This record gives sequence, C-alpha cells and structure tokens, in this order.
Amino acid sequence: MTILDLTLSASAAERLKAISQAQGKPIMLRVAVEGGGCSGFQYQLDLVDSAEPDDLRIERDGAAALVDEMSLIMLKGSEIDFVDELVGAEFKIRNPNAKSSCGCGVSFSI
Repeated sequence: MTILDLTLSASAAERLKAISQAQGKPIMLRVAVEGGGCSGFQYQLDLVDSAEPDDLRIERDGAAALVDEMSLIMLKGSEIDFVDELVGAEFKIRNPNAKSSCGCGVSFSI
C-alpha cells in the first residue's frame, strides 16, 4: 500500500508481524535519513513500539513503518523491503533517488 510515495513490501510487513508476535506487542520500523556515511547520507533503521508525534505512518497487512517528514523528502518513491539472503537477513531501502551507494548498502548519495 502506498502513502506519501513510500511503500512497505509484503516481506517487510511479514517480518514486522513476526517480530511483533515474538515480542508480544506491536513493533514498528522507524526509517530516517541522516547526513553521514561514506556516500553523504545514511539510513537509520530502528525497531520501536511507539511513534513520535511527527512520525508519518506507512501500513501494510497489519504492520507499520514510521518516517519523519524531513526523511520522506529523500525517500520519495522508495520501498521498504526485507530480504533474507545467504549473507544475512535485513530490512533494506530500495530508493530510486539514490544516484550511488556504498558497498554496505546503508549509505547513499543523491
């Protein structure tokens, strides 16, 4: 589902629901963009159980992610995904605005 040009993939929603079930309470993923990293900007991902007053909420299949308005500008058109690969499992941001990113996938430039 789309809200404000940011989406939460089905796999990310499933993972958040699994984490919530394991914790016994609703858990949300807070996504923020901060200055820094080797490419200029970096993603900050945190699991939280409550929203901040200025958080915008993105929902799918009973799961939720949160983003602040300033970060949303850099995330327009992005998808919050969860990937489970041989090298590890992680939430990942698929950002069409990123012109380049570093090898770790956490840092990017626009």
